[in-house]
Amino acid sequence: MNGASELQSVVRTMKAVAAASIGDYEKAVAALNDYTVCIERGLGACFRLPGLQLEQSSVVTALSIPSVVVFGSDLGLVGQFNERIAAYASTAIASLAQTSGQQPLIWAVGERVYNRLLDSGLQIQSCFAVPTNVKMIAPLVGEILLQIEAEQPLTALSQLRLLYQKPGAEQVVLPVQQHLLPLDVAWITMLAATPWPTGYLAEILGSPEDTLGTLIREYVFGSMFAASAGSLASENASRLAAMQRADKNIEELFETLQQDYHRIRHATIDSEMFDVIAGAQR
Repeated sequence: MNGASELQSVVRTMKAVAAASIGDYEKAVAALNDYTVCIERGLGACFRLPGLQLEQSSVVTALSIPSVVVFGSDLGLVGQFNERIAAYASTAIASLAQTSGQQPLIWAVGERVYNRLLDSGLQIQSCFAVPTNVKMIAPLVGEILLQIEAEQPLTALSQLRLLYQKPGAEQVVLPVQQHLLPLDVAWITMLAATPWPTGYLAEILGSPEDTLGTLIREYVFGSMFAASAGSLASENASRLAAMQRADKNIEELFETLQQDYHRIRHATIDSEMFDVIAGAQR
């Protein structure tokens, strides 16, 4: 009985920690909104310049090797979290390889999803540890970008996709695929046509090409940060759901044990009473 109560206390503590962590990661994603708006305005200013417009970027994508980053988990108690994203990633990567005619370069975040991708026959460039708090996300993203850029430079025409899971309705997590690069021509056109928010004209200082390259890297950095935070929120949502199931199972088990205890106790008392009555009748 005491063991069940202690286990239930541990499970409820883990539920509270998971719920608090989800809030932290969601706040981190929301805090990126203003930063993202600034980057998009800068990109719009660059693509308004005569020599920087992109046309039919999909024609040039064959010049670069596709890069894929898969976000998973290092820890357990998350249900089918890693199995789900690994299966989704295997299908998406196979489709990308067939479309591009090249085997993508793959980076994995999380040892558990890394092992599952290896079991699927995929070759992984490197495996990164999953951040344990919001402050560790930025160093992780910086390290991933350094490794990607060591293979090939990030430009508007590179190929980069992020595969991760995001929270859905009723604590269900959903695998998603985000196409970061090449930049979408329709999106670029929209940014270039968006009026500047003030009455002043935007001006690019220094080399427009260098400024564009920096903005693209910052756009990728912010998007990858948001994907990592979303994956961590999903991981904790999966853990919270698992802990809620465990809590319910413990309550049901505790109730069953109590019923068994009272039944055995009553049977013992009845047996002792019968013995006393039988002895008195002799």
